[in-house]
Amino acid sequence: MVTKKTTKKESSIPVIQLPASERVEAWGMSFHSNSPVLRPKTEKEIIEIFQWANTTNTKIALRGGGCSYGDAATNTEGIVLDLTLFNQVLDFDQKTGIMTVQSGARIKDLWETGIVNGYWPPVVSGTMMPTLGGALSMNIHGKNNFQVGTIGEHIQEFTFLTVKGDILKCTPKLNSEIFYSAISGFGMLGCFLVIKIKMKKIYAGKMKISPVVVKNFDELFDYFEAEYKSSDYLVGWIDAFASGDSMGRGQIHKAVNLKAGEDPDYPENCKLENQNLPTRLFYLIPKKWMWILMWPFSFNLGMRLINFAKYVASILVNNKDYYQGHAEYAFLLDYVPNWKYIYKPGAMIQYQVFLPKETAKEAMKEIFRLGQKAGIVNYLSVFKKHKPDPFLLTHSVDGFSMAMDFPVTKSNREKLWDLCYAMDEVVIKNKGKFYFAKDSTLRNRVMESYFPKENLKKFYTLKKKYDPKGILQTDLYKRIFLTK
Repeated sequence: MVTKKTTKKESSIPVIQLPASERVEAWGMSFHSNSPVLRPKTEKEIIEIFQWANTTNTKIALRGGGCSYGDAATNTEGIVLDLTLFNQVLDFDQKTGIMTVQSGARIKDLWETGIVNGYWPPVVSGTMMPTLGGALSMNIHGKNNFQVGTIGEHIQEFTFLTVKGDILKCTPKLNSEIFYSAISGFGMLGCFLVIKIKMKKIYAGKMKISPVVVKNFDELFDYFEAEYKSSDYLVGWIDAFASGDSMGRGQIHKAVNLKAGEDPDYPENCKLENQNLPTRLFYLIPKKWMWILMWPFSFNLGMRLINFAKYVASILVNNKDYYQGHAEYAFLLDYVPNWKYIYKPGAMIQYQVFLPKETAKEAMKEIFRLGQKAGIVNYLSVFKKHKPDPFLLTHSVDGFSMAMDFPVTKSNREKLWDLCYAMDEVVIKNKGKFYFAKDSTLRNRVMESYFPKENLKKFYTLKKKYDPKGILQTDLYKRIFLTK
């Protein structure tokens, strides 16, 4: 990026010399755009890019770690503003646990800075690579959503740049309208600049993990309801190939934080060399090779065998508690680098649904039956418990979610999209919701049917107020909000 000032006669509007377009790919590899990408390192550069775009009517898509599965950070008709170099940890108060960072700092930066001082991020995703700005835009949740809510509920303050050039200081009480809308606003109202987040105090480098096998959906839901109050984290893996009385079988991992004095190796095991994920399997095989070993099984029969083998293996270790480091438990998507490559030469999408507790079980059964009937069974299903949050475009419910990974090939793409549309109808019928960070197939009609009308009206009002020219756009925004 080359930035220069024009003459006074031209009102000193910045001029941006765009680089050549490059391939900007969705995390699931099923979408991409060829776009000029700007990578600012300073707040001044970001402001100048916004000024230039507002003057030239150039469309901008904000991009953080690029961890959204679909088209949430691609832009086929404009530029991409990649904020990953705007990434400094500016301050960390070890007494209060409040960390101040630039919005391009990753979850990785937060936990690595915090853990050596006895702190952990209050909410993390399954990968440590999202930026904090991106995490707030999608208002990410974790395996502890039922206990602590979404990441937005742990933000003390942020500064926010609007397309018009205003920099707003936002807290739950100051500019609260923006606070509760920008968090969950999927990057369509402005750009997070500096963020203050309250970290969680920990007293151990490890957690106690309890694995439990469940035989079907009934046991799955019963366990979550019985155990969530005594859990810090809960997550379930489900074998989507199982049917009949076995539908919903899988394994749950319950995690409980240790109290002060319960970890004899603390604080030694909070050193980064004792928390970073191992790079080799059994100390021999580089994990970066593991996707190659998995690739021959990336078809329906192969994945059916893997899911069955995992279920049988989980029976053999059922109820045998063990202790595991925070990073090892939290970041399963980073445990096998590049595991998504098993879907090559195709790609993948994730379809995640959020359903109220009253309807979740039967709706999930219906969704699994639809996939089995269509012959497109998801290869990986992850089950979590949730509670509502106060943000404008929230995906959370008082209930449960199921995230499902589907392979995308040239031959199944049309059929897969039809399956997703059919599953949409089940979700809407059961008063469920969807999640923009994971979405690839949502349509305008469906979006308008699950968001409260007053929430959408407020979002459109704020969009017009703070971005009247519609400068901030992504392919997801155009697909869902601008296409009738």
